[in-house]
Amino acid sequence: RFKCDWSSDVCSSDLMIEFDAAEPAIMKKPLLTISLLASLFLLSALVLFPQSPQPLAGVIDVHVHSIPDSEPWTMDGLEVAKLAKAKGMRGVVLKSHWEPTAMLAYLARKEAPGLEVFGGICLSQVVGGINPAAVEEMVKVSGGWGRVVWMPTVDAENVRKNNGSNLPYTSVSSNGELLPKVKEVLGLIAKHKLVLATGHSSPAEDLMLVREARRQGVEHIVITHPMSASVKMNVSQMQEAAKMGAFLEMVYVPTLSNPKTGRKSLFSVGDIADTIRKVGVDSVVLSTDMGQIGFAPPPDGMAAYLAELKAKGFSQRELDRMSKENPARLLGLPVAGK
Repeated sequence: RFKCDWSSDVCSSDLMIEFDAAEPAIMKKPLLTISLLASLFLLSALVLFPQSPQPLAGVIDVHVHSIPDSEPWTMDGLEVAKLAKAKGMRGVVLKSHWEPTAMLAYLARKEAPGLEVFGGICLSQVVGGINPAAVEEMVKVSGGWGRVVWMPTVDAENVRKNNGSNLPYTSVSSNGELLPKVKEVLGLIAKHKLVLATGHSSPAEDLMLVREARRQGVEHIVITHPMSASVKMNVSQMQEAAKMGAFLEMVYVPTLSNPKTGRKSLFSVGDIADTIRKVGVDSVVLSTDMGQIGFAPPPDGMAAYLAELKAKGFSQRELDRMSKENPARLLGLPVAGK
């Protein structure tokens, strides 16, 4: 008997053979021969390609929201880290649109030893906007786990103007050129080997950021959820960013709906799958962007995301590339097995 529990990716086999004392069973029962060979083949497959007892083993989620924060999220950063470790994940990046999270990452690592937890800073109005001093300060935080610098998100000029808002905004460019302070921040990202995340900048700004970052020697770049409503990159622009060496972050939460909270999906996992095939798995990082009230915790969200992409035809090797290897490269971590 050969059984697989696809919810946990665990397979097992047990073989029961009865022999007649007067005559070899294989000679007497041809069907038994087929069953025996099939069982031996499957057992060999288990030995050569062992199944992980944890579907999230080695996975890194580079976009997780948690409390404490000025926005309501379902779990605090320590709870997320402990759950991620229990699920076998390799790491998480804790993000806030408003507060630096390097200190939270330090504490989370103490609560979940062995888990790679990183934080960062989003250059929003509350930290002074495009503020090189704030980036320098993050780098000094105990442990050195502040790793990601997000360009402005919720209060980005691109977002405020597209929404017709009169609220204050943070700019990264003017008249088709990056602002001097932005270039200064990119220099700091290169100096300290940090990660540039493009935030909710416009597609044109994203490409300017990638070009200038590369010119200054930034090694680790990710286009923040290019398919989401706050960015709306087209495939051609994504391909251009990928050619310059940037990763494209494909997040799960925009595909989810919850009538109780009034949240509606913006696109489907099928749409994500189509986009991934056009830009290539080598340039994609999968993340959840989760933590919202009314949805599963981020680790469970990641498990569901991977299962849906698998159902869309992606191989385990391709999923590993996008959920384990590429996130490790983005964060400057060793790639397992490489």
